[in-house]
Amino acid sequence: MPSFNSPVNIFALGGLGEVGKNTYCFETERSIILVDAGVRFPESNLPGVDYVIPDYTYLRNNRNKIKALFITHGHEDHIGGIPFLIRSVYIPVIYAPRLAAALIRHKLEDARIREEVKIVEYDSDTVVPIGEDFTVSFFRVTHSIPDSYGICIDTKQGRIIETGDFKVDLTPVGPQFEIAKLAKLGQEGVDLLMADSTNAEIEGYTPSEKNVRSGVEEVFDQANARIIVSTFSSNINRIQQVVEAAVSHGRKICILGRSMENTMTIARKYGYIKVPDSSIISDDMVRSYKSNEICIICTGSQGESMAALSRISRGEHKNIRIIPGDTIVFSSNAIPGNGALVDRLVNDLVKQGADVKQNSLAFSLHSSGHPSRQELRLMQRLVNPKYFMPVHGEYRMLKLHGDIAIDMGLEKDHVFVCDNGDMLTLENHKVTRGGHAQAEPVYIDGNDIDGLSTNVMRDRATLKSDGMIAVLVSIDSKKNQLLSSPIVYARGFFEGGSDAHIIRHAQMAAEESLRNVMTKKVTFNEIKTSLKNSVSHYIYRKTERSPMIIPLIMSLNDNN
Repeated sequence: MPSFNSPVNIFALGGLGEVGKNTYCFETERSIILVDAGVRFPESNLPGVDYVIPDYTYLRNNRNKIKALFITHGHEDHIGGIPFLIRSVYIPVIYAPRLAAALIRHKLEDARIREEVKIVEYDSDTVVPIGEDFTVSFFRVTHSIPDSYGICIDTKQGRIIETGDFKVDLTPVGPQFEIAKLAKLGQEGVDLLMADSTNAEIEGYTPSEKNVRSGVEEVFDQANARIIVSTFSSNINRIQQVVEAAVSHGRKICILGRSMENTMTIARKYGYIKVPDSSIISDDMVRSYKSNEICIICTGSQGESMAALSRISRGEHKNIRIIPGDTIVFSSNAIPGNGALVDRLVNDLVKQGADVKQNSLAFSLHSSGHPSRQELRLMQRLVNPKYFMPVHGEYRMLKLHGDIAIDMGLEKDHVFVCDNGDMLTLENHKVTRGGHAQAEPVYIDGNDIDGLSTNVMRDRATLKSDGMIAVLVSIDSKKNQLLSSPIVYARGFFEGGSDAHIIRHAQMAAEESLRNVMTKKVTFNEIKTSLKNSVSHYIYRKTERSPMIIPLIMSLNDNN
């Protein structure tokens, strides 16, 4: 029989050692609650992948214990995994702030989730008891999207605070950070703090979102033709500032990009973005106005090939093309791993005569939604935790955040820099390292929730970098004889026919290998192994490259 006073296991299925797919788990002997269920968007080294999600195997194996999912805010790296999660396990109820709840409902509808999902909205006064194991409460934080919260989890073993994404913005666009409430929780006693580490490398304070307004206004004052602003579709505070600037300068606003259109519709419906209907036009109306009367707000600030800005730059959008003199504003910073994609897009736009403006000392066009080092120190002072687990960041960020906590007075063995799957155990107000949960990344291609294995991704990377060579052989399986010389086809490996002699010698190597191995009765697998080894060894010796080798065996007497 489970103990009514069991220890609490704390672990992440995503969000540690990476920026994205935040999914944090809190487990007793009879209950599991989750905080956030995000996705990570693939870097350029993951060809054909649409999303990266956590491995939900541990949750499937413990599905009867799952009581609730709590959402801190509506960014994709915190809610994007929900359609995949609820296809994998039953989630009895999702608690989310008002805006995040609206975005989740739209996401589930878009994903054609047929099961009814219970979504309950919360605010900073809400308290949610989860049986006798957890009591969950909330405090408002400032971030780049409205309705962002940190979460306080009270258990019989102690108190845990998970900050969600935040920055300490004292002049925010929207409601204030509930600093006094957070300080009160700290005074009452916090055993474990889990805090956002994304900007742990940056000294000082993250600039206020209001600082961006002057940079945006300067762009609108100077531009004599169309203005195209690209930012994250979920950066609602930023979009509101751009919209206000456009209206004040008498420009019509055109929204491009599916996610941007969806977010804009929801944010306007709930009053988070205020803009007159008369200021909004469709893309087929843009040509009806002078260029200095147009502001386009679109997705694509990370250089994504299928996003609106990239399609416009390639001339693939049905109504919008780049016109010399356009001012293109990248109102974001490149996510780690996307820098090359952004640079390529910027160069393409400049070649077409656009004036591209990015965030810099000259133009304040973006302010991070995450805390810099002084804000991290302030969080340590306000909460004054006994133990600390940095979350939400690549490993170097987590390590630096842990060092900040030690500098602020925490003992070194009270700071836990973890990997996804590493468990901490909270018992009687003491935190120790525990077991491990399966937490490998799952690569999603399309909507298949089973995902792709690491081996498949390795094969795709090989095809992308080194191409493939197919080796076709015909055999008589009854007589164990080779019927003709092997034929070698290369794709994505050689240019033209300039290396035809290598193909010929690869065929000779394959034939020699087969004649040697077929002196005795052999299986198809032995033939395939012989072909792979002989051709790959020869190709590598000649080119120092390792293309994928695909043996294709045709048998006169067998359908294999």
